[in-house]
Amino acid sequence: MSPITHFLIGWSVATSANISRKERLFITLAGIAPDIDGAGLIFDLLGSHQGSQLELWSKYHHILGHNIGFGLLLTIAAFAMSTKRWLVGFLVMASFHLHLVGDVLGARGPDGYQWPIPYLLPFSDAWQWTWAGQWQLNAWPNFLITIIAGCHMFYFAWKSGVSPLEFISPKANNSFVTTLRNRFGLPAGEIVRNRF
Repeated sequence: MSPITHFLIGWSVATSANISRKERLFITLAGIAPDIDGAGLIFDLLGSHQGSQLELWSKYHHILGHNIGFGLLLTIAAFAMSTKRWLVGFLVMASFHLHLVGDVLGARGPDGYQWPIPYLLPFSDAWQWTWAGQWQLNAWPNFLITIIAGCHMFYFAWKSGVSPLEFISPKANNSFVTTLRNRFGLPAGEIVRNRF
């Protein structure tokens, strides 16, 4: 799935509980953080312009960040820095696993290659998650999931006053929410959330 989809799904998980902005950030990042192992693509592209073939992306994408070891690392870090530790730890792990499931469902490349998920790394490489029905990255189910998650984001922002823009700036978040409420009216029963 696309990083935008992973971000929106992670943010949707983060909004499922009454937690602080910082805790929502941890959960949202857990939904996108596994793709940090895709950063090798940048170096591969830069190297190809200079005549070298690094192949970092093809070797390490879906390896370094797409495993239980990385999920535990994210969970322990969020647990240590949160007030509602057990709840945030659980939601970080849920957000992380939704990323893995999303990639198993819809991350097949145009060449038909399935990115297996080496779930048990770094403890073992004996089990690889794959699914024979995996759809391509640009298939309609991925677009539909992105649209649904986007609609949730707009609705939740309108209803509660909290949007992903809160991670950038409370002022940007308030401007976005105000714009939504000016366009669609005030919500009848506003959800009370700790915005900061």
